[in-house]
Amino acid sequence: MCLCLGLHILSLSTEKCDEALASPLPHTAFTSSSVFSNGYAPGYAKLNRRGGAGGWSPLDSDHYQWLQVDLGSRKQVSAIATQGRYSSSDWTTRYRLLYSDTGRNWKPYHQDGNIWAFSGNSNSESSVRHELQQGIVARFLRLVPLDWSEEGRIGLRIEVYGCSYWVGVINFDGQGVISYRFKVKKMKIIKDVIALRFKTSENEGVILHGEGQQGDYITLELRKAKLLLQINLGSNQYGSILGHTSVTTGSLLDDNHWHSVVIERYRRNVNFTLDRHTQHFRTNGEFDHLDLDYELSFGGMPYSGKPVGGGRKNFKGCMESINYNGDNITDLARRKKLDTSSFRNLSFSCVETHTFPVFFNATSFLQLPGRANHNTISVSFQFRTWNPDGLLFFSNLDDGTLEISLEDSKVSVHINVTKATTNNRVDLSSGSGLNDGQWHAIRLVAKENFAMLTIDGEEASAVRSTSPLTITTGGTYHLGGKGHPNTIEAREASEYKMFTTLTACMPNHCEHGGRCKQTWDSFSCTCDGTGYTGATCHTSIYEPSCEAYKHLGRSSDTYWIDPDGSGPLGPFKVNCNMTEDKVWTTVMNNLPPKTVVTGSSRERRTVLQVNYSASMDQVTAITTSAEYCEQRIAYSCRMSRLLNTPDGTPYTWWVGRGSEKHFYWGGSGPGIQKCACGIDRNCTDPKYDCNCDADHKQWREDSGLLVYKEHLPVSQVAVGDTNRPGSEAKLTVGPLCCQGDDNYWNAASFTTPSSYLHFATFQGETSADISFYFKTSASYGVFLENLGNTDFIRLELKSHKIISFSFDVGNGRVELTVHSATPLNDDQWHHVMAERNVKESVLQLDQTYRASRLAPAQGHTRLELFSQLYVGAAGGQRGFLGCIRALRMNGITLDLEERAMVTPGVKPGCQGHCTSFGMYCRNGGKCVERYNGYLCDCTATAYDGPFCTRDVGGFFEAGTLVKYNFMPEAVAGASRDTKILTHQLMPHEVNLTKEEVAFSFSTSNAPAILMYVSSKTQDYLAVVLRQNGSLQVRYNLGGLREPFSIDVDQRNLANGQPHSINMSRVDRSITIQLDHYPPVSYTLPDASDTQFNLVKTLFLGKVFETGHIDPVLIERYNTPGFVGCLSRVQFNGVVPLKSALRTVAQAQATPTAGQPDRQPAAASPVSFQGKLVESNCGSSPLTIPPMSAATDPWRLDNTDAEFPFNEERVIPDGVNRDSAIIGGVIAVVIFTILCTLVFLIRYMFRHKGTYHTNEAKGSAESAGESADTAIIGTDNPETIDESKKEWFI
Repeated sequence: MCLCLGLHILSLSTEKCDEALASPLPHTAFTSSSVFSNGYAPGYAKLNRRGGAGGWSPLDSDHYQWLQVDLGSRKQVSAIATQGRYSSSDWTTRYRLLYSDTGRNWKPYHQDGNIWAFSGNSNSESSVRHELQQGIVARFLRLVPLDWSEEGRIGLRIEVYGCSYWVGVINFDGQGVISYRFKVKKMKIIKDVIALRFKTSENEGVILHGEGQQGDYITLELRKAKLLLQINLGSNQYGSILGHTSVTTGSLLDDNHWHSVVIERYRRNVNFTLDRHTQHFRTNGEFDHLDLDYELSFGGMPYSGKPVGGGRKNFKGCMESINYNGDNITDLARRKKLDTSSFRNLSFSCVETHTFPVFFNATSFLQLPGRANHNTISVSFQFRTWNPDGLLFFSNLDDGTLEISLEDSKVSVHINVTKATTNNRVDLSSGSGLNDGQWHAIRLVAKENFAMLTIDGEEASAVRSTSPLTITTGGTYHLGGKGHPNTIEAREASEYKMFTTLTACMPNHCEHGGRCKQTWDSFSCTCDGTGYTGATCHTSIYEPSCEAYKHLGRSSDTYWIDPDGSGPLGPFKVNCNMTEDKVWTTVMNNLPPKTVVTGSSRERRTVLQVNYSASMDQVTAITTSAEYCEQRIAYSCRMSRLLNTPDGTPYTWWVGRGSEKHFYWGGSGPGIQKCACGIDRNCTDPKYDCNCDADHKQWREDSGLLVYKEHLPVSQVAVGDTNRPGSEAKLTVGPLCCQGDDNYWNAASFTTPSSYLHFATFQGETSADISFYFKTSASYGVFLENLGNTDFIRLELKSHKIISFSFDVGNGRVELTVHSATPLNDDQWHHVMAERNVKESVLQLDQTYRASRLAPAQGHTRLELFSQLYVGAAGGQRGFLGCIRALRMNGITLDLEERAMVTPGVKPGCQGHCTSFGMYCRNGGKCVERYNGYLCDCTATAYDGPFCTRDVGGFFEAGTLVKYNFMPEAVAGASRDTKILTHQLMPHEVNLTKEEVAFSFSTSNAPAILMYVSSKTQDYLAVVLRQNGSLQVRYNLGGLREPFSIDVDQRNLANGQPHSINMSRVDRSITIQLDHYPPVSYTLPDASDTQFNLVKTLFLGKVFETGHIDPVLIERYNTPGFVGCLSRVQFNGVVPLKSALRTVAQAQATPTAGQPDRQPAAASPVSFQGKLVESNCGSSPLTIPPMSAATDPWRLDNTDAEFPFNEERVIPDGVNRDSAIIGGVIAVVIFTILCTLVFLIRYMFRHKGTYHTNEAKGSAESAGESADTAIIGTDNPETIDESKKEWFI
């Protein structure tokens, strides 16, 4: 936001201000620190004059010399020129400029945020002129040489250019107030322009104040030497604090130097400028006008007013050039047009103070004469500092020492008196946090057997001592130390000439709300809690989008994002949903679903405000960069019309981005005043385009998605037809959902060494950051470059392992390089981030390699560029070959693709993302290239998710089974595409010599069949849990009388914990790994066949086969079936469980009329029976420390192991063995009683019949309680008798 209002400050003349001010002055106007001899007097230091020795030279050429000129009165100075001493080897090559109104309180000239050092002369004759970028007003000027001729000594002739300066000045004595009365009683002001200049030595005081009876006010005041502007335009609630806005700027404004203030307000937009540093802000509340009553007061609070806060001091000091909305307040007061009756003696000249500060650096001190041989000492002075430690005062007593120092931000006094036989010591300490940059007063009184220390005149701070003490004062006092390191500013009634201290936090270079802390010569930024990092809190610590988080390997969650990085938008939270092929960003709102709306009409609509978890600007940043956005909106109605007609104003509308009204509803589009049913032509009443417009007494609904992202999000909904009897409506506005991030994938490919893209000049004067991704197979090339007169900025690939960041802001070329351990021309994406600010410069590569360099303490800080920004080759530089994407500069993403479309040698987009991101696709997932990224194809894996890392599993109830046919029957009438798909699902080779099996499970029931693979012969593979919960693998490949059985583990695995199994067979060699234990190898007997012939069907959970089945499996393990969880099931590249669960999801989404939802598609090889629910309860294997081979109870090559392993040897948790036996006996007795009752009931209510299947006898009793009687798939049932046996209990 930028607010521009016309403003003319009277203190600055609009005419050319370039008169020679020094040449007409008499010799007496020039003074100096010293003179080499009479002919070198300062009066001869006039430009192009040859009088005397041809200029001024001091006695000694060192850094303590100065030349001063008195302009006679305050002048406006615009330029300065220097020469060396005529016809000599004496000249000054570098100098500083100080200025003052009094000749005692000096201020250094500032430029680019630094105490400026001007470049001087290189010979004695030519003159060097400098225009002052920041015009100054002063009476006294002082030049301080910093460097001079190596061949001679300091020599100077000068000229000062400027013009006369006159403005009205008012001296405020701390009592008087100027009242500016309005022409009408109450003013309703929409625009304000207030300008003034002030100087003071007080750190508190109200500069201006105005208020109104409705609670509006405006106040400008000094508070702790900072300028505080408080303004309240009001809010919807009378007197509410919600309209209060408070902004602080500046520091150390009690330095008795002039400071200019400009306040520009238009409605709620405010520009607040102090000494040319402007803050832009927007006031709180909802109103635009400032309602003031009667008057606006300058210099304090009005006597008749009601102060906003108590205890405020009036302003004490001087003001000039006071202007309010075009009225010259100073001139009106001089002409007595304003009320000045509160002044005792109104003065229109500035009364100077006689107290001036003295600055001490790390090595300086001030020695003053003292009063010797007195038995009482009294010391008082004021100081301020930002340093926590330093010596303030020191004196040698006649027989001891006195020291006052700052220690850990507290004032400490140490008095040490040594007599012939005794040593008396008194230590006092008071105060805290005294290094806050504010003035603090110290008073110490010490005499015989008494000492008292007081800070800031507060009695509560007084510390006393009555220890034995005898004082005899010495003859000298030292302020600021005595050769001790120190950085203190002291203030006392003295005439010592020294320029005042400076604030390193003005202007405040800490961005994004970072807190500025300083010492006397530097500052630091505290970025805690801001969401930003770096020396100036410039760089965001968060990624710009959910898309960026996904490509860091993150999964779905809530994240902080910062779409514009270092830009003005702050970070905010969003929900990131990482699906297989898309990344969705969701922003929630606070409108409850189905919010009831009543009592609205066309004349008085009910407006529902929709507030989001982010500001409108932040949400706009998401929608602008998104590929697609949607937001569901629903209107449930009963006798409440929605749009009613396609013409005219509808009953209800919604407001989107930009506060624009929209008359279409969800499912429709801009310019079409219809609902979704009107587009699809299926509304309840075909005469209307919305269901609700039929005005029925039954509940109806119009809902759909709003997808025109330039209109989103919905910020308000105005409802207009719920005031009739029986009218009701319920409104739902869903969250805003956006997919993708065009900025993240915005890329260009540079195909020739001379190709480049050009953009507007980069604006990064005091703070600049650049970030982008690149990939190349070349070993060098310029990424980007922008030039100025001498300034420039450049990023380039110097070699296949070196990245360079170079720039010049006027202090000489600076270059940072980072060296990569691996080649950068590997055709993979690499991330580069460079930043330059007034504190440091940083270059970072791939968040691994980093180089940084501190900026010089003094010198140029502004990067001034004027050429276009070139991305790629430019100006004869070595061109870049490869891809650059997501190029962002100071938070703004450059549209490389748009510019590349019209630029020869550059192509939009970049292929080959899988070379960098393919590693994120796990568990066999395949990386698939996309134009704007990549996705992981998990189709052939037993996993899911954006990176194929989420186990796909399901919960099996009793009787649930999954069946996968490796040899599906051809379906009559199937299309050609269906037949091709069927053929692709199972390769022609169905005789296997190797298998790969992997899955995990958890259950508390045994026995059970986990997996069974059948064939059209008698071959099979089975993985079962035995009666005791141990795991067994059974192979029957022919050639053996009995199946080959492997007892993998004798432990009870039916313990409710997840377990994983990985098994592979190649010919006779079988390898099995359970959980995290080492794999164990087994070998099929020599008599066994090695070929698994005509593989037919795979079963999970239970077997229901029509061919040959091992009767042992059916009798022992198949009833009642597996109950528990199976996960990530995979057999030779087939994922039966995942396929079955996807069939369930599709069937539930689009159920077919007349068919059960679980019926598979005709060409699908997978089917299921019973209730199958997706769950990951079996996905995580049990994690326990691995056992050694010597103690592993299930490792078969351990010949010392005893089988079967008796688990009762271990008593978990120390449970007593006898208690366990007693509990077991009780359980057996109860179980026997229950079984007896069941058999008696069955005998009494029996019905005869027979039922034959391939299941074992005794399993038929459970058939009536499950769906096992149904045959799934295309196989024909065999040997089924229609008569049934049923039991009724």
